[in-house]
Amino acid sequence: MTTTPALAQAHASPDARWLVPLADVLVDSEIDDAVTDVVRSGWWSMGPKVEEFERELASFCDTRSAIAVANGTAALHLALLAVGCGPGDEVLVASLNFVAVANVIGHVGATPVFCDVSSPLDLNVDPEDLEAAVTPATKAVVVMHYGGHPCRMDAIRALADRHGLVVVEDAAHALGARWDGRPCGSIGDVGCFSFFANKNLATGEGGMLVTDDEELARRLRLLRSHGMTALTWDRHRGHAHDYDVVERGFNYRLDELRAAIGLVELRRLAARNEARARIVARYRSELDGVAGLRMPFDDDADAAHHLAVVLLPEDRPRDAVRAGLAAAGIQTSVHYPPIHRFSYYEELGARRALPVTDAVADRLLTLPLYPHMRDTDVAAVTEATLRLVGHSPRRGTNGRQRRQPTEIGGKVWN
Repeated sequence: MTTTPALAQAHASPDARWLVPLADVLVDSEIDDAVTDVVRSGWWSMGPKVEEFERELASFCDTRSAIAVANGTAALHLALLAVGCGPGDEVLVASLNFVAVANVIGHVGATPVFCDVSSPLDLNVDPEDLEAAVTPATKAVVVMHYGGHPCRMDAIRALADRHGLVVVEDAAHALGARWDGRPCGSIGDVGCFSFFANKNLATGEGGMLVTDDEELARRLRLLRSHGMTALTWDRHRGHAHDYDVVERGFNYRLDELRAAIGLVELRRLAARNEARARIVARYRSELDGVAGLRMPFDDDADAAHHLAVVLLPEDRPRDAVRAGLAAAGIQTSVHYPPIHRFSYYEELGARRALPVTDAVADRLLTLPLYPHMRDTDVAAVTEATLRLVGHSPRRGTNGRQRRQPTEIGGKVWN
């Protein structure tokens, strides 16, 4: 693996518990200097670095506006409020998702309607199931680009146009991914990003909204900071002397330190996404089609490769595989326990049938993935995984088998 000059002095975050952690960050002198400069400036709350980060992110996503916020959940919350979701509305969303999206739908007074994924090998929301879920109460659809692999946005935009729906892109996994040449996040009415510590661009916390709708951007900025018509930074610079409050807003502002880190990380994003793609290709080469293992999605050059997910064989309980990997010092996770199975959402009442989600939910396993993984790290993960699913390579071969169709829920998926 090649190392840029900036990364030559970098060090990974230490965690003695894991030989191969699930995710990892690098801290180097460029990040140290960027944060130190902000600290010494004496201006730590939202100010010039946030403005610069917004300009750079808008340019990266090819949108007119970017609005920085405290985290990805805040971005989703403000997006739903700004597009007018409220009591009596229904919002369509995949159940195979992080629970934040369902929570914020409830926080605006709307009702989440859970939809199925396309197939065991395409874990994005199924446009046909979205269509089946539309009712007169449907206001919006929130689509998440699972693992950084773009949804079928042509079909989703066509559905939204037919029914007059708003499209909110949850692009938390997909910064740098593209659909039909367009950056993910820029295709819907508004796009939402997260900069949580395990994301492709990590600042610890933080998020961003992007949109081409100038009126929507204006409302998002108001909602982000108490509905105030002028910010503290505006008044500090003498650009405003007082302010009015015209919305019932929130304190969802991003701070200068995280924006400074974000600017450094944004410059590195393309190279790091390419490194992620190479690692996922290695996983796919070693695991997909071997001993009943499958890797969802194809080798997609336009993906951001946020996650490396495998579908385990039916006869290999996930808890046992995870325990075996943990014993080998390899950290894993699950993306995600379906939202409709959580106690709170089960108790909301009748739900739609989600046969594919239910069939794959207990078989999905997320393997370690970060740009600076070494070849020996990847080998350790693949070898341990194969051993735990009972794979014994034949002498004189690499042990690969012809990839077989996957049968789930009585249906065969190629």
